[in-house]
Parts: sequence; structure tokens; C-alpha cells
Amino acid sequence: MTDNKDINAEGQFSDGPPLGKSTPVSGERGSVTPEAREATSVGAKNSPQEIILAEPRGFCAGVDRAIEIVERALGKFGAPIYVRHEIVHNTYVVNELKDKGAIFIEDLDDVPAGATLVFSAHGVSKATEREAEARGFRIFDATCPLVTKVHVEVAKLNKEGYEFIMIGHKGHPEVEGTMGQLDSGIHLVEDVADVARIQPAQTEKLAVVTQTTLSVDDAAEISAAVKARFPNVRSPKQQDICYATQNRQDAVKIMSPQVDILIVVGSPTSSNSNRLRELAVKLGTEAYMVDDATELKPEWFEGKSRVGLTAGASAPEILVKQVIDRIKALGAVSVRKMAGIEETLKFPLPKGLKLHGSALDAIGSDLHAES
Repeated sequence: MTDNKDINAEGQFSDGPPLGKSTPVSGERGSVTPEAREATSVGAKNSPQEIILAEPRGFCAGVDRAIEIVERALGKFGAPIYVRHEIVHNTYVVNELKDKGAIFIEDLDDVPAGATLVFSAHGVSKATEREAEARGFRIFDATCPLVTKVHVEVAKLNKEGYEFIMIGHKGHPEVEGTMGQLDSGIHLVEDVADVARIQPAQTEKLAVVTQTTLSVDDAAEISAAVKARFPNVRSPKQQDICYATQNRQDAVKIMSPQVDILIVVGSPTSSNSNRLRELAVKLGTEAYMVDDATELKPEWFEGKSRVGLTAGASAPEILVKQVIDRIKALGAVSVRKMAGIEETLKFPLPKGLKLHGSALDAIGSDLHAES
């Protein structure tokens, strides 16, 4: 594997600085000449020849933290540990934790008295928090700190008399958790058309909040529509879409014009994984999302020389490696890694989960494997 190589406009790899926040990111296929794309395809066989790995990809700090909370709770208190909703939206991760003794539930009625309960990374409503506390469960909150930041902002501005417009997807647990921070006064918009339909009780104090795993470009378009209708609307001091979502989408913008096909590793319920596939398609690149290597179809790769590969923020690296092995079995002979942002952020764990000796080692985990 070749690290710290970038892809130039001619489709060749060259040494170059990693993509940084100050680096312009072009989403236009026009940044690559037709001649360059033709050269990439000339001589392509019926099977893939090269795999290009996006950087960054896979687990973010919030997902890593959430999984570790469940693992540490199992190590300290023993099975079973109850988790309200899937801890993160990935089938492999959920099944691994089930095998270790985690039980995933949606209704708190399914949690026995005195049990240990973990809230998922997506966050929960105030009503769920109050009910869990009233039932006397031992509670650990695995809500991503970047989602908690949105909850705190909503609570703060609500005390100042604000109503809210939330940009997000109806039914997503993060959206339900954020909207459930208030009893009223928060209005969901999923697209630009929704902006015209909402009717806030007042518009003098109106603020926007956003689901953290949306398409950056789509959220910007909806935000612009909100601003056009409500010129005095208050925007977040820092965008609510999280750094990991932004970084993975930026990497796909760089990669998409340079590959013949893009594979996204992620589960169907994963919002950020779906957005990666949609973004690639929007940029004109054939793209598919798979839960694991068994879902890859050989016909996808016929006549495709260069395969791009990325993973959503809740997909573990072990699944990426299995996909690489499968594409190699279909004919790929080389694997290269794009240059990209190195994510070093790590969130602290809740109090009460410190383990002594080999308690954590005893439960084992391949979920945190390095890329």
C-alpha cells in the first residue's frame, strides 16, 4: 500500500500535501479533462485493476466512543447491557455487540428494573431521559458530543425565546432526539419545498439547527432557502454538520472524478453513508453502497479499471479490508491510499466506566482496528 499519494488531473499518483481545510475542493467533473478520463479507461480489462482508498474513511470519534462505552459497560457490569436503539447504524457492529451481551431495544418497557442502559450515539429526547431516570436504570449516555452540542444550543436559545427550524430527515433517531429536546416550537424541514410550508408562531427569534450527518451541499441549499424566507434567522456559530461527515464528503469530491466506480461501505440505515453514495452519483460517478463484501456484484466492475473505496463513519475497517479482498479476487492487482486529513480527535468517556486490570481485554474487540 502506498501512503500519502495524491491523484493528479492526469490520473497519475504524485507526492503532494494532504488535503487540508484550506485546500479548495472541486466538486466538478470538469476539473478532469476528457482526455484524462479516456486515458484511464484505455486498455481497461473486464475486471478492476486498481483500488483507491479514500482518506479519511470509516469510524469517527463519536462512533468509536459509543462502541467503547458499550464494551466497557459489558466489561465492568457484565452481560446483559441494554442499549436504547442501535448504538450506531452498522449491522456488523450491532451484531458484534449482541454476541458480547448487548441487547438493543426501542421501548424502555423492555429493560428490566436495575439494569444498565446505554443511550445510542444519536441521542434521545428529554422524555426518554426522564423516563429512564424515573425507572432507576444505571444510565450511560453515548450520545455523540457533537450532537449534544446541538442539544445544548437548543436548550440555551429556547430559554431566550427562540423557535427553531431543524434541517434533517424525518424518523432519523438523531432528529427525533434533537426535536424532543423541546415540547414545541421546533419545525422540521427535509428539503427546500418544506421551507415554504412551515409556520413559526413568530419570526423575530428564529434559529436553524441541523442533523449532523447530512449532505453538506444539500444542507447549505436548504439553509439558503430558510435565510431567503426568514432574513433574520440565526445560524449556528459553527455548522452543526460534524467534521467527520464533512471530511468524508470532501474526500469523495476529490476521488469521484478520478475513478470509474465508487463503493461505499455502510449499512442502509446509516445517514452519512447514504450521503456519500448520493454525492458520488451527483458528481457523475457510478456508485454503490454495500453492508459488507458479500453484497458486491461482479457485473458492477466489468470494464471498470479504477475502483474508489470509502466507508461511512459507522463502518469498521475490518469490513473495508474484506471488500478489498473481494475486489482483489475479481482482478484488482494494486491498492493505493489517497492523501487526506488525519483525524486525531478523541472524545472522553462518561464517568464510571474505568476498568481495572484486563476487564476490557477479556471481552475483546476487532471493531477499533486501525486502517
